[in-house]
Amino acid sequence: MKVFARARFSRSTVTLATLLAVVGGAVVPQMAAAQNYEVPRTPDGRPDLQGIWQAMNTAVWNIQDHSAEFGVPAGQGVVVGNDIPYQPWALEQRQLNYANRHTEDPEASCKMVGVPRITYMPYPFQILQTPDQIVMTYEWVHSIRNIYMGGERMPGPIEWYMGDSRGRWEGDTLVVDVTHFTGETWLDRSGNFHGPGLRVTERYTRTGPDHLLYEVTIDDPDVYTESWQIRMPLYRRIEDDVRVLEYECYALAEDLLVE
Repeated sequence: MKVFARARFSRSTVTLATLLAVVGGAVVPQMAAAQNYEVPRTPDGRPDLQGIWQAMNTAVWNIQDHSAEFGVPAGQGVVVGNDIPYQPWALEQRQLNYANRHTEDPEASCKMVGVPRITYMPYPFQILQTPDQIVMTYEWVHSIRNIYMGGERMPGPIEWYMGDSRGRWEGDTLVVDVTHFTGETWLDRSGNFHGPGLRVTERYTRTGPDHLLYEVTIDDPDVYTESWQIRMPLYRRIEDDVRVLEYECYALAEDLLVE
């Protein structure tokens, strides 16, 4: 009976338990430690974001809440509020994408997966930092992003898989404005998608020695009725001699696939 009762705990029950723990003092030291965290800095005084990081969630399969199915673990979504405000035609396209996800997902044909999806692929990525440029190198198909901290954006329209990234600092947060996308990439393996008019605003904030808060605002007036957000923590890989390895992907031609 005890196991059954615990299994029926609701999210509100957990929240109440958490609040009681805070009142009782169990969580207060952790909260105080986060508030007192001193961000490490580079020689030019900016927050040092360098290291190898990785998302530890199920967003690669579906950025919204989803149940388990064969080959897909159940997961809690990373979309703030869990709803994506698709226009009616776009919601129909998203459903069609889901039905054809095993063949139509650009990841299945070894393409670069775009931003923000590249951040929550289930592989590590590395951040390298200078005053003028921040570089992110990813394990998936040799993907590299150059985030320029100045200079003029190239005139469009241009369609790139990884977009054109321009960064700036707002206090201790790195803000990256990304435009010039192709409409070929998806946001996850379940068919959530965007168009070439996508604009992504990323925010990277150090919250602890081994944690980054990753926040994203998605805008695409051709696909969505309003902007929406993604939020998740990123975790530093702390193993000895950890490094970004290679994921060399090979897509089979359709005539070689076995039904």
